[in-house]
Amino acid sequence: MSGTGSPADANRGESCVGSGPTPKTRGGSATRALFINDTSRNGGPGKTLFYILNFLDPAVIRRSVMVPREGVVTELLRSGHATEELFVQPNFIENLVEPWSRPMVRHDFEAPAALRAVRAVGNVGRATSAMMSLARRIDRDRCEVIFCNGTSANFAGGALSALTAVPAIWHVFYTSLARPIRHLHARLAASRGVRSILCVSQPPARLFDHCRHKVRIVGDSIDCDEYDPSRIEPRLRAELGIDANAVVFGSQGRILPRKGYVEMVRAARIAVDAMTSAESAACRFVVYGDTPEDTRPNHLEQCRALVKELRLDGVFQFAGYRPDVKPYVVDFDVAVVPSVYEDPLPRAVIEAMALGKPVVAFAVGGIPEIVEHGVSGALVSGSPPDVDAFAREMLRYLRDPALRARHGAAARQHVLRRHEARTHARMLQSQIVAVARG
Repeated sequence: MSGTGSPADANRGESCVGSGPTPKTRGGSATRALFINDTSRNGGPGKTLFYILNFLDPAVIRRSVMVPREGVVTELLRSGHATEELFVQPNFIENLVEPWSRPMVRHDFEAPAALRAVRAVGNVGRATSAMMSLARRIDRDRCEVIFCNGTSANFAGGALSALTAVPAIWHVFYTSLARPIRHLHARLAASRGVRSILCVSQPPARLFDHCRHKVRIVGDSIDCDEYDPSRIEPRLRAELGIDANAVVFGSQGRILPRKGYVEMVRAARIAVDAMTSAESAACRFVVYGDTPEDTRPNHLEQCRALVKELRLDGVFQFAGYRPDVKPYVVDFDVAVVPSVYEDPLPRAVIEAMALGKPVVAFAVGGIPEIVEHGVSGALVSGSPPDVDAFAREMLRYLRDPALRARHGAAARQHVLRRHEARTHARMLQSQIVAVARG
């Protein structure tokens, strides 16, 4: 990407961090699409958007992308050929009580009530300013479609469509909403401006029973070449001093209560208690990730305290955040995805399977739509979470290397067939063009 923002952009509170010429197709200009990503922080939706953008044909779709701030998502988008234009809209707020000059951090939740109230009022004004700025940009750039990636982005896109008469596509990764916003969400979803609702799995689609004719299940995707295990140099065992013959049960993701890491620690305790001394000496549990700074409480510290309480020190380790998880996941023997809520379709599952790892998970959300029990992994009842059964499945994989190899190979083949990013992007490209043409 090249180019800089104009003074007019700066005056509107936007900063351009990349631009380029509009590509042409044989029949004229490419479809002009504005992609709204509602967070600048790390997370599955940002990675999904990257793979979509990276494999759209720039001769068919001109890709203009908005993010709220500089961060992991902008770094990721710059790392490929994902956009013709990438710009920051700092007034697109990520949290109602966030400070006006920086991202939300954990201690901001403890700010005095009066300060939080002032920030909230100011942020309503900032959000209104952002919406008007985006509406002007849509008009100025003659955008033909708005692609909304994430919960806040969907609300914004629905409102922008009403303001500009440009159709919107919702890309949905969530399965529940706070009660105060459910009615507005339903009205926007059913509105004329929101033309297509693309859900990553069946559970999110249940939010749209009142407008099911708009809904399509599109799954999620990954670049299978990038996640080819034969091309990745493992780092986990070398960095943590784990023996090459040890069996590693690994997990990666945001450390939040709904992600089930308390259940994973408790299952590990049960599994270790059932192991022989030789088995426990050759088994390790490793988790990569952290609790986002804009989330409270710090669940990572709670999980580390539980590891100590259950006397799993030396067996179970929370190893911290890594921006690139591939060299660590490739060193797992078994991937553990312990989500205990209706997780729509965690990228951790797709990434592990693409790297040839069998998956142990609770059968919640969209996970059963990708993991086939007894073929590419093991699914355990998640309502409520059956921690004892989870431990038994980990023991089964610990004791059967042939099973690990067979299920891991099947997992990668499934991703190659069903979740390859190039195929996924072509399908979404057709959706985007169809909506733009009306």
